[in-house]
Amino acid sequence: MFSRKARLVAVAALVLSACSGAAATPSSVVVRSPAASATSSTATSELTIYAAASLMASFKDLAAAYTRATGLAITLSFDSSAMLEAQIEQGAPADILASADTASPAKLVAAGLASGSPRDFAGNVLAIIVPASGSTAVAEPADLALAGVKIIAAGDFVPITRYATQLIANLAKQPGYPADFAAAVTANIVSKEENVQAVVSKIELGEGDAGIVYATDARASAKVRTIDVPAAANVPATYAAVAVKASKNLAGAQAFLTWLTGADAQAILARHGFLPPG
Repeated sequence: MFSRKARLVAVAALVLSACSGAAATPSSVVVRSPAASATSSTATSELTIYAAASLMASFKDLAAAYTRATGLAITLSFDSSAMLEAQIEQGAPADILASADTASPAKLVAAGLASGSPRDFAGNVLAIIVPASGSTAVAEPADLALAGVKIIAAGDFVPITRYATQLIANLAKQPGYPADFAAAVTANIVSKEENVQAVVSKIELGEGDAGIVYATDARASAKVRTIDVPAAANVPATYAAVAVKASKNLAGAQAFLTWLTGADAQAILARHGFLPPG
């Protein structure tokens, strides 16, 4: 059985790997809400939130709203949920993990690194995206299996990959899809990116014919368009957040999580296209 250290090294290596080049979106972006002070990250007047890349736009708005309401400074760091969870296991100074799945927060709980239970705070579905301009061979989901189609995917440990794999399996069961659909789609993957925003960036740049992302990511970009996915085949995604046990502001982290599941935060998430949790 692998030690925790060995598992973390494997996760980091696989999540960071890419089959062809680097994406325009950096793997980690740190922002501070407009009203944030220059206090230390260990001060009780500040929170550091590690959030999934697909939450970037919504959590910037959430952080700004929470700072206006409470005066609490918030630092946000974005990457794939798996990478952020691994960083917290290695001792990164986060107060909260906000993940694009329920599995990553559950791993922190299982490792004894979380305080309290994870809280589901948003839902999402998947979308197939293609470049908004120029021609593409992908006009319907079945075209993902056509020879020569270039699919941009995410790394094996990124939550969107788990959801996308299920979507492809569901599509393969639809009438008219070839028996080797899933295998053909897998063979068409030309790049595995470190997070979902990197997938979007490569499609925006025309470096691939199609990618599978969250519907909120597709909606946020004017440089991609979506291919309709049969509702019966789509895959619901549940986002969960948990406070980190080593937090220097555990009371503040728990208060933010309570607010995150309340009406004000849910309205902000809804404006960004997220669905209610569950």
